[in-house]
Amino acid sequence: MFGLGFGELMVILLIALIFIGPKKLPELAKGLGKGLREFQNATKGFSEQLDQAKRELTDAAQDTPKVPDAIPVENAVSDTHHTTDKSEPTKPV
Repeated sequence: MFGLGFGELMVILLIALIFIGPKKLPELAKGLGKGLREFQNATKGFSEQLDQAKRELTDAAQDTPKVPDAIPVENAVSDTHHTTDKSEPTKPV
């Protein structure tokens, strides 16, 4: 848990017992436990929402029709676009 060993936890609890006192320590621990539990529930709900959004996007991507292969550039341009008009080019205004 947080990279702390048993000895470190005992020192922290002893210091907390000295500064907070034996009457308030159980209340503080109970509040801390409730806070951690609420935080875990919130993160669980958030990850469930992310998973649901991911599933919806995956389903939507599978339902969309596939785009046909693109036409090669050589075949896309027809010869009708080329003009053989030898008139003078237009002058800018």
